[in-house]
Amino acid sequence: MSEPLVHTLRPRYAECDREGIVFNAHYLTYFDVSITELWRAACGGYGVMLDRGIDLALAEVQVRFRKPAKFDDELTLAIEIAHLGNTSMLSRHVVRHGEDLIAEADLRHVFVDLESLEKTPIPDWVRQGLEPWCVPVEGTGG
Repeated sequence: MSEPLVHTLRPRYAECDREGIVFNAHYLTYFDVSITELWRAACGGYGVMLDRGIDLALAEVQVRFRKPAKFDDELTLAIEIAHLGNTSMLSRHVVRHGEDLIAEADLRHVFVDLESLEKTPIPDWVRQGLEPWCVPVEGTGG
């Protein structure tokens, strides 16, 4: 079974409310950082995809907040690909502080032609690059 791509991040002071808790909207930025790190590992960087005329458009987000993260906590962010369709992918994100589960999210991105912004099939080179982080969805048999 594949392992998620994992990296760490520390929330900055400006990302927190008066109580020092990370404001919920900043998690979208954290998930975007994870996608960027995944793209670097899978394909050499986000710019490689752009240079080939492909981009991603965020189509759907579902976030479940479990516990608050605070200023300067060392967060561990994990990302895996739960599904690659014809023109879209579903990424699964988990944020932890130590053993504490902070947040979970599913993001659906649609692949688009950079010029027309119309959806486009996922190129084979992208599928091959993402393969190490693709995990079978429970109940599908792989």
